[in-house]
Amino acid sequence: MSTAVEVANKVPGKLANYFALQSAFEKALELAITDGKVDLLVKEYNSFTANTEHDKRLPMDHAFRVLLMKRLDDDVQRIGELVRLSVDATRTETVSNTIPVVLLIDTFDVVTLDKCQEIFRFVEEMVEVWKEEIFFASCKNNILRMCNDLLRRLSRTQNTVFCGRIQLFLSKFFPFSERSGLNIVSEFNLDNFTEYGLDSKDHDESDNKELEDTAEDIPLKIDYDLYCKFWSLQDFFRNPNQCYNKAQWKMFQMHAQNILQSFSSFKLEDVRQSSSDNASDSGHAMEVDEEAVDAAAVTAVVRANHFFAKFLTNPKLLALQLSDANFRRAVLVQFLILFQYLQVSVKFKSDTYTLTTDQADFIKETESRVYKLLEETPPYGKRFSRTVHHMLVREEMWNNWKNEGCKEFKKPEEPAASDDDLRPPTKRPRRALGDALRDAARNGKFFLGNDNLTRLWNYSPDNLQACKSEQRNFLPQLETYLETPHEKIDPAFEWRALRLLARQTPHFFTSLSQPSSKISDYLEQVRKRLIRDKEPKPAALLSSNSSDNNFGLSVNNAHAEGEQDATVALQDAEPEQDLEVEDNEPVVEEVDEVPAHEKPLMVTKEHIQEVAPLIGEPWMKVGKKIGFTNDELLFFQMEHPTANVACVQMLTNWISDDDDATLDNWAYMLEGLEMNKAAEAVKAIIEREKSGSTAASTVPSAPNDEVEVLSD
Repeated sequence: MSTAVEVANKVPGKLANYFALQSAFEKALELAITDGKVDLLVKEYNSFTANTEHDKRLPMDHAFRVLLMKRLDDDVQRIGELVRLSVDATRTETVSNTIPVVLLIDTFDVVTLDKCQEIFRFVEEMVEVWKEEIFFASCKNNILRMCNDLLRRLSRTQNTVFCGRIQLFLSKFFPFSERSGLNIVSEFNLDNFTEYGLDSKDHDESDNKELEDTAEDIPLKIDYDLYCKFWSLQDFFRNPNQCYNKAQWKMFQMHAQNILQSFSSFKLEDVRQSSSDNASDSGHAMEVDEEAVDAAAVTAVVRANHFFAKFLTNPKLLALQLSDANFRRAVLVQFLILFQYLQVSVKFKSDTYTLTTDQADFIKETESRVYKLLEETPPYGKRFSRTVHHMLVREEMWNNWKNEGCKEFKKPEEPAASDDDLRPPTKRPRRALGDALRDAARNGKFFLGNDNLTRLWNYSPDNLQACKSEQRNFLPQLETYLETPHEKIDPAFEWRALRLLARQTPHFFTSLSQPSSKISDYLEQVRKRLIRDKEPKPAALLSSNSSDNNFGLSVNNAHAEGEQDATVALQDAEPEQDLEVEDNEPVVEEVDEVPAHEKPLMVTKEHIQEVAPLIGEPWMKVGKKIGFTNDELLFFQMEHPTANVACVQMLTNWISDDDDATLDNWAYMLEGLEMNKAAEAVKAIIEREKSGSTAASTVPSAPNDEVEVLSD
């Protein structure tokens, strides 16, 4: 035969017979597998020019199948190499399109189930290959037949994982709209019976006693009645249409309430919480990171290996099953699937299958109860409940798709490009920057080169005035904020209150002789102090202040009294009643024993009224020199339109907040700002005050009787 092949190669016009071609292709195939390249096989295939494509393709297919039979005893990996080489040969059109699947069918027919599981891995890995156009049309029926033959050989109870892999592969291989894989008419598998229980004549009290003995560690009474009610629900899950029958619905409603009540009374414990409970008992409880919990849940699911192909209904196992979180979740999810089917609209559901108002209310109430039980079932109950809810929402979408006739999924087609779209966009001539700036200046606008910035800067004719608008003031008043309801200890509230206190009142900067240990108490004292400041002063205090003025001590007394009031207000340890008494007492005793002509002369409101007109428009320079910020100066300007009034208000705030607001300092500042007229006026006031205090000191003291008459 080899001689015939050599002769055929040497004689181009001579035909080679079937066996000669097969032998030559087998040798070339072994070399191609060794090198891992299909080029050798293609070269040998094209060397026989006298034979037709049909004559050469059949021997090539046969060569692949013969070589496969020789490799069945080899490693599974070598069988996979042969299948992949057949795929490459199909793309070069040297073998039939179905030969890769035919090789797999031949392999699955003659090997054991254990080896089938290993070889099927190649089928799963090449799912995208089978979906290519060259393979799908010609191989889809062969692949479906191959998978069905495997499923018939497998046991659904012993080979559950392998059956599931085959089903998942078919769902990935066929498109969604494939009619052979769809339950178009929404039929149920009514042959899926769940057998349970004993014959009634064989049941006696000893069975109840035996069931109770198996549930000694469970705080739940498990008897034969509960056992029968529990497993009878599987018949409703098998055929949900029974629930539309009134008698059947009553039985389902009663049994469902009993089972859910049993789940509620017997809750499972999460062993993962033992460490967190110990931490909380010791006062070191920490917040659970949701992302860490989700990652741990995914890891636990990946590591888990739970597969329940069929429930075990032995009565002695019921106590253990109720203690199993996976078993309980399976039953609760069955409830949710049943409730969803009863509520949604299904195309092939009979028109008589409708729910009454009572049934709908029961389903709605029970559904929320089932979700709560899922959240309480460890581990990761809340995450599992959210996942199930998400899956059921997606299931409603698939149900709507089936009601619409299972339309094929297609990507939206892009609209064809028109001639106008193909043309390059014409560039508009850019306007000269100088022209744009000139036109904007004529209209009193700004042009910044960017549309958004230009629109922002032209939002208001006066941007500074727009920034001063009351609508931009989002800070509340301190008195209002302190009266808002809040918890006794609220760090966020206390922090905001201290910020407002430092911004709006001078009480924040008052030194404390006895600082408070709690910020909440300190804020409460400040609130009371602010309330007292708004109240009118008693007449006795006013008369005391007037008598002090007669002796030339009004400024010093007011200053000492202000310090005493601030100190008393911020001492949380002293009661409010004592504070009021101290406010009403005169403070003559605290006057320093320094002669009047040596004391600094403080600036008064009368001095301000006299000097402010001389300062005039540049009053803001004085404010910056004193220490006011730009925001505060803008506030004075906005509140008081004229410069004289704004200057008076600014200086009034200065003398009330600054203890160094003396005439000497004021004159020094004005000289530094080169406001000579105002500085000379202040110096004149200083000379006048000094001469007045000297004259007052030379007046002889009046007798006590005369003082009493004057005060009266």
